[in-house]
Amino acid sequence: MLSCPSTTASFFPKLCKITLYDDGTRSTAEFLRMVFVPSLVELDLQIHSASSIVLPVLSSLATLCPHLQYMTVKVARKTGDSLRKISPFIIQSVSQLHHLHTLSVCDLGHKGIEYLMQLRALQSLSLDLIPLWSWDTPTKVQFPDFQDLKLLDLSTPTVEHALNFFRSLQIVGSRGIKVNFAFRLAGSPASASAMLSQFLAILQEKCDNDKLESFSLVQFGKEILTESGIFTSLHAFRNLTQRDIEGACNIPISDEKLCQLVRAWPKLQVLKLSNRNTILPTFHGLIGLLRLCPALTSISLVIDATKLNGINLKSPSGGLCNKHIKLLAIGGSPVRSPIEVAVILSGLFPRLEKVDLGNSISEKWELVNSFLNGFCFVREQRIETCVCSDR
Repeated sequence: MLSCPSTTASFFPKLCKITLYDDGTRSTAEFLRMVFVPSLVELDLQIHSASSIVLPVLSSLATLCPHLQYMTVKVARKTGDSLRKISPFIIQSVSQLHHLHTLSVCDLGHKGIEYLMQLRALQSLSLDLIPLWSWDTPTKVQFPDFQDLKLLDLSTPTVEHALNFFRSLQIVGSRGIKVNFAFRLAGSPASASAMLSQFLAILQEKCDNDKLESFSLVQFGKEILTESGIFTSLHAFRNLTQRDIEGACNIPISDEKLCQLVRAWPKLQVLKLSNRNTILPTFHGLIGLLRLCPALTSISLVIDATKLNGINLKSPSGGLCNKHIKLLAIGGSPVRSPIEVAVILSGLFPRLEKVDLGNSISEKWELVNSFLNGFCFVREQRIETCVCSDR
């Protein structure tokens, strides 16, 4: 097929999507020339190395595939030197893709960032800033903006690199921001927490306070031990609907601190925290959370489910309940009385069938889930009986 003189379009005239691993051979480059057709809208390509003969073909991507909307480019042997050689080819192709909707790519350097900002159709951008180290130190260059993004997904070596990246931007108009840290900043837990505090402060300064709806931190490695107070700067984002820092920070948090943390986000739908600590919220904090954020559909945190003082089992929250919950991940919480905990949860979340236990192995929480499942069955039977009696 590769030696056939027929035109490219005659082989794949309606090809829309392709995933390809570049093995560094000439046949891969020839194959790309055949599959780069005007109908292509999605490309997932892994480049072998900086010496790959695929790169010149990639430069003509915008001409051959003008309607491309989704693009992922990964580099197999990723070093600072190889990325510097590869990035000009990627920049040349990407900068001319005016219909590009979603892009996942390695660090293209400062010049590449400028070109990406000119792609007005771009809605989702994933940037892997490892390991080019373009952001080891703050840059004096101020890039204009990312105005129309729905998601800016950043992977950086440390918190400091993310801080330097956001400092270089005049404004970030993205609706969602996700930052992945490969490893924690060297030094004491206090210094890591202080750096994270600086990052959150610069985020509040650079982001459109009315536009940001989703914020997520992911830490690959040991969690940063910090206090809930460092997230105060995020209170400026009043329209926040998703806040996920599970696995990034370990926060000791009481009932009062939990309510203070979420008070500024009445539209919150997703809350994920890491708080495996000696200071834990109780059901009183969870009830306060439901009062302040009535739209919650997903909750992930650790509570002290052994402290039930002051909770009325017949009406745990005085009539308040959440019927929208889809995920309740509190399976790592300490529990003493499975039946009482199940009764409380059933009162707070009438449609909850089970607690998400994740990787936790706990006989008591499995009992809680058994009771919850039984309560749901009885409730459904009661509804069916009422419907039948009405007929």
